[in-house]
Amino acid sequence: MEQTFIALKPDAVQRGYIGEIIQRFERKGFKLAGLKLMHLSREKAETHYGEHKDKPFFGGLVEFITSGPIVAMAWEGNNVVAEARKMMGATNPKDSAPGTIRGDFAVDLGRNIIHGSDSVESAQRELSIFFEPGELVCNWDRSTEKWVYEKPEPAKQACSV
Repeated sequence: MEQTFIALKPDAVQRGYIGEIIQRFERKGFKLAGLKLMHLSREKAETHYGEHKDKPFFGGLVEFITSGPIVAMAWEGNNVVAEARKMMGATNPKDSAPGTIRGDFAVDLGRNIIHGSDSVESAQRELSIFFEPGELVCNWDRSTEKWVYEKPEPAKQACSV
């Protein structure tokens, strides 16, 4: 089972999309392993967006992500990183297909609703920024696993964080 980090940005929180977006991930068959409503510190935001530090939009990213509460989440499932990226849609909402989260809820690049890890390695790094050791609940069996996966594996893996 793979893990990914998903953050609902301040625009998603303010516009009341938390439940609807979580529902999309649950209906897809992914399992929630961690959830926090939080105000992101400037320091944590700069760490999170560190790969963009030298880009002209870095300051705006940090300013926006710290402007209101976010919802930080850990999700599990087979191929969850790539599948979550498909569900989110293109980074720029104008390029996102209808039916994707950004395609349905976002209009502007600077207010694109959601962040998701772009690789398994990024997911591990981002999960460690937002969750402390022991905070993820990833060793539980969901009774619906046999209806999601052809050959479900028992939840015996260790958490990333």
